[in-house]
Amino acid sequence: MPISLLIYFFAAIIIFFLLASTFYIVRQKTAVIIERLGKFTTVSKAGLHLKIPFIDKIAGRVNLKVRELPVEVETKTLDDVFVRLVVSVQYYVVNSEEGIQMAFYKLDDPERQIQSYVFDSIRSEVPKLILDDVFSEKDKIATAVQLELSETIKEYGFAIVKTLVTDIDPDARVKESMNEINAAKRMKEAAKEYAEAEKIKVVAAAEAEAQSKKLQGIGIADQRIAIANGLKLSVEEVRGAMEDGVTGQQVMNMLFMTQHYDTVSRLSENGVNTIFMPYSPNSVGELQAQIQSSMLAADTITKGNQKKG
Repeated sequence: MPISLLIYFFAAIIIFFLLASTFYIVRQKTAVIIERLGKFTTVSKAGLHLKIPFIDKIAGRVNLKVRELPVEVETKTLDDVFVRLVVSVQYYVVNSEEGIQMAFYKLDDPERQIQSYVFDSIRSEVPKLILDDVFSEKDKIATAVQLELSETIKEYGFAIVKTLVTDIDPDARVKESMNEINAAKRMKEAAKEYAEAEKIKVVAAAEAEAQSKKLQGIGIADQRIAIANGLKLSVEEVRGAMEDGVTGQQVMNMLFMTQHYDTVSRLSENGVNTIFMPYSPNSVGELQAQIQSSMLAADTITKGNQKKG
């Protein structure tokens, strides 16, 4: 191969490497740190850029996306219960030349150092609370960690988007005790509800019984009034059919005797054997007197209703 061709070949290779070391591309949401002879010179963002070959070099790349760092912390509460918390920290590098420079040069391992700050913050907040408050006030714990962490890492070029307490896990024996307490509370509530239901049933039954007795009493009263009114009408009809001068007492006596013998005659129908126990006619008279009293009461009630009408 001629020497001239070799010269051209090596010259082409040199030019290629010069161009390759001169031009560089930065991807979206990424920043490139450029150093000149070992000293920081500039920050390059997304796009095509130039640098001086063999003098400028790419010292590193910085991710500008929001990242999430889960941190697991074990600490003790105010009531001496060990609890494990998982805190998710969402953070990003401040998108400015100063912020990118600080994030690249000031922290050697950002994730590990952020974890250390979260450990310190959690272990200063949770011991102030009892276990129940840790569950109910986890948002306050997350906010306190976020405020403290934001102030701390701001000087290193980082910012916090959100801090979340995603898991709270007490000791296994404590969880078992809490489950037993909750089960006992639920059983107590169930017993109260059952007792209340039984009370409602008893009260409803008593009210129904009272209403039934009331209606039964009204029915019996109405029945007696109807009987008395019927007897009264019977007396008036019989009295009208008989001669003048017949008293109501005489008519009643006749009706009772007629009813008495009618009942006795019916007992002997269809070949039925009937045994008559000794009885006194006075008892019939007493029954007659009671019925007459009922008729008088019915007559009084009827007149009273007519006056009201």
